Amino acid sequence: MIKLISALSTLCLLFSCNEQIELSGDFKETAVVYGLIDHSDSMHYVKITRAFIGPGNAVEIAQIEDSSYFNAVYATIEEFQSGENTASRTWVLKDTVIENKDTNGVFFAPTQRVYYFKTLPTTLSSSGAFGTIQTSPDPQLSSLNPDAQYKLTAVINDGLFTVSATTGLVNGITTNATSQNFTFKFASNPGEYKAQAVTISNTGNAHVVNAQIGVRIAEYIGEEAETKTIDWSVGENDVMPNSNVTFSAQGETFYNLVNDNVTNDALIDQRNFLGFEITVTGGSEDLFNYITVNQPSSSLAQTKPTYTNLEVSNDYRVIGIFSSIQTIKTYRPFYISPQQAFIRAIDKKSTQELCEGPITGLLQFCSKHPADNVVGNEESFACD
Repeated sequence: MIKLISALSTLCLLFSCNEQIELSGDFKETAVVYGLIDHSDSMHYVKITRAFIGPGNAVEIAQIEDSSYFNAVYATIEEFQSGENTASRTWVLKDTVIENKDTNGVFFAPTQRVYYFKTLPTTLSSSGAFGTIQTSPDPQLSSLNPDAQYKLTAVINDGLFTVSATTGLVNGITTNATSQNFTFKFASNPGEYKAQAVTISNTGNAHVVNAQIGVRIAEYIGEEAETKTIDWSVGENDVMPNSNVTFSAQGETFYNLVNDNVTNDALIDQRNFLGFEITVTGGSEDLFNYITVNQPSSSLAQTKPTYTNLEVSNDYRVIGIFSSIQTIKTYRPFYISPQQAFIRAIDKKSTQELCEGPITGLLQFCSKHPADNVVGNEESFACD
């Protein structure tokens, strides 16, 4: 989520530092606020910065860390239960500096200041859907309530102005990929590829959904192994509440992705497939509107509307979004145990294609799956 917040804020700040702008009149502070809270997470971040302006080269100013921060920020999150006007819980956000910002951008890096609060995440219910609230002896640490409303209030520079917004939480997202018996089937015969359907069910209030798969492999030099994760973006689409979206994970894409992203080291003498990290994310209606408005303009006039759900006092300006997402993460190992050899992340034909197929057959992949290593009847693609 921090990466998404950082990317959104960088996009917005780029509009505020054009060195061709001629200044006229007094400059008035503009707040740039991005926050996406997730009841299935334990750390909740909000990025609060300022749009800067000044004499000289704007690109050089962008490299000065203090140019993008206010002198003082006091921010809170209040939880409101349905039908109640009094907040049931309030968190005072703490500030921290993290070192995950892309150094290839225009603005200073790799550090960035963000504001955060902590809770327990909600957990999967027996039906496979998020929604079981974890409680704690400290009420502040109990999970966010998927049915509550959350209000952000940020007091800037000791009361100079205030930024606020309220959001509900996205909930009701499930996917067939969390089922223990779900197996990816990418190949039928050598060189013949199949597509695997990844279905996202939206029984709640999401308006945009996204599916990502991390392909985890191990690369060996002798006895030393290094684990690597290859990112695979399966798709993103808008969705109506109480409906389904199906993404197609193409088998040929899987093998090409592996082929293009393995480590370029001739000393690697063996590779193994370890499993899939599957991440499904649903976004709120406000977030969907924000993404839609900020897509590149198709008009020759390049005219675009603006959108934010943030409010600001004292005639100051604010840009950005405070909203919510729901994230489902599941790891599907290649196999769980020899006793459960029938459960596998990719089926046997897909495994053989990875080890011996025309795209990845020269990459030294072999299978450690117990079903492929039956003593006396090992498959041709089994590891020695």
